[in-house]
Amino acid sequence: MVSPEAMSEQRLRIIDANLNRAGEGLHLLEELARLMLNDAGLTQQLKTIRHEIVRGDWSFNQQLIQSRDSAGDVGVDIEAWGEEKHRELPIMVVANARRVQEALRILEELSKIPGTTPQLDPEKFKQARFALYTIEQELLSKLLRRDKTERLTGLYAIVDSRALNGRSHLKVADRLIRGGAKAIQLRDKLSSKDKLLPIAQQLSKLCSQHTVLFIVNDHLDLALAAGADGLHLGQEDLPIKVARKLLPIDKILGCSVTTVDQATAAESDGADYLAVGSIYPTSSKETAKVVGLERLRQIRQAVSLPLVAIGGINKDNAAEVLATGADAVAAISAILEADDIEEAARQIIAGFEAGK
Repeated sequence: MVSPEAMSEQRLRIIDANLNRAGEGLHLLEELARLMLNDAGLTQQLKTIRHEIVRGDWSFNQQLIQSRDSAGDVGVDIEAWGEEKHRELPIMVVANARRVQEALRILEELSKIPGTTPQLDPEKFKQARFALYTIEQELLSKLLRRDKTERLTGLYAIVDSRALNGRSHLKVADRLIRGGAKAIQLRDKLSSKDKLLPIAQQLSKLCSQHTVLFIVNDHLDLALAAGADGLHLGQEDLPIKVARKLLPIDKILGCSVTTVDQATAAESDGADYLAVGSIYPTSSKETAKVVGLERLRQIRQAVSLPLVAIGGINKDNAAEVLATGADAVAAISAILEADDIEEAARQIIAGFEAGK
């Protein structure tokens, strides 16, 4: 029969092991939020939970440390069948979040046993566990979308149905991709959804084959049905905050802005990138407001999101747009009105790269 003293020491070992497990897992998640995502909010939340969980009075910590028996721990060399030696980053996030959640649940249950220790508060562990469910979702979501937003460089080509003049969306997109476009956006303000869906599906498949981002303008349902990489919205479309909740966590969300206030609001509401413009006068949108390079510079200073400059951009001015802070340039007429679409795309990219 196990003596009360031995039982108490065994419980302390379990508590110590799970406090360490929770602290280690939280610290890894915190470092990912801080150093990979540069997300101050998530970093602060994780740091606060870690400090609340791990800290304790010195006498109790002494008891925990004294109870350790690492050399005699039978679980040291036990591995789960199929456990990966190498993990992708998103899998690592989920694994460590679950590790912390399991440890917190164990601590919560142990702290309910009479006489275990007055230093443990089951409600504190419960609150931390539920907070981590939400943090895990947000951290994983941002990491998954980060892989896509990092590809927003060079040419962001907009395939506007009105500018095609009867040409095939698929053939034009193929030429743009061959010319070096890193993203293709389907824009169509007039066609019915039943006509647009097969076009969007074909473009999605084409872009996937070439590791090019496929974005749908305006239509959330179309983006979802076609399996697009993301959705782009204007100021008068579905609110960013609403769209973010409706989109799968790995889909990116762009927003068109003309002011610093719009830019900071979009970033706060969950946008992954911003389209800033019109930088120059453009024939693609008669009502476009020209904001100029200075506004692009101001927005670059105000937000940390990738910026796609749009409006009147061509091979001659792309370099100065890059120098002002854009991560990519969007083009419509400069590519779709060219005799050689592929070469036009290549020249804009060369002009943009010259700005480096």
